[in-house]
Amino acid sequence: MAGFDILELRIGRARPLGVSGARSAIDKQRVDGACAAGPLGLDGDEQADRKHHGGPDKAIHAYAVAHLPAWADELPAQAARFRPGGFGENLVIGGASEADICLGDRWRIGSALVEVSQGRQPCWKLNLRFGVTDMARRVQESGRTGWYFRVIEPGHIAAGDKGALVARPHPAWTLTRTAHLLYHDRMNRTALAELAQLPGLPESWRRLAEARLSSGRTEDWSRRLGGSV
Repeated sequence: MAGFDILELRIGRARPLGVSGARSAIDKQRVDGACAAGPLGLDGDEQADRKHHGGPDKAIHAYAVAHLPAWADELPAQAARFRPGGFGENLVIGGASEADICLGDRWRIGSALVEVSQGRQPCWKLNLRFGVTDMARRVQESGRTGWYFRVIEPGHIAAGDKGALVARPHPAWTLTRTAHLLYHDRMNRTALAELAQLPGLPESWRRLAEARLSSGRTEDWSRRLGGSV
């Protein structure tokens, strides 16, 4: 593919979310001008729960703007919430989606070099964000999850930058295929074994694939997905 566009750059600080008061930095605000991107993400960005969010493998979250009309059509009562930044993304992406992005891709964005580490595994905070009790499950099943970049070479990123593909070591592993394996074709042993051996895969995903192969079972998603509005 030719590349993609950075339509908006967004960062946020942790604050209470919904009636539960759970802290989250999902409400990210647009940044004008360039922002430094380092191993732990964009300068000034924050993650409330560092156990499940943030860190080198989840430094920068990206989401395809092309998904927003589909969400608005499916959930018209929440249509106004499906706008750039709605999913807590740092990078609002134009011109590409999960079908165009592969695990391990290296992209030059501005002066930073980033690598696709994994797709997003949606959690219950999306239920609160959108006021839909099963939003996290809907995101998971749709494959419209967004994805994470790790930062290989720090640099600066700004709205208007274009993502240029530098390397694609795993062209068979689009994020769409990966999500289909994780959430639909869940016990495809051949694909799980291949995924587990993929260089650069986050250790948490490697353990997931290996656990399915050894146990013959899918992990329990209820705690991750099941928060209520």
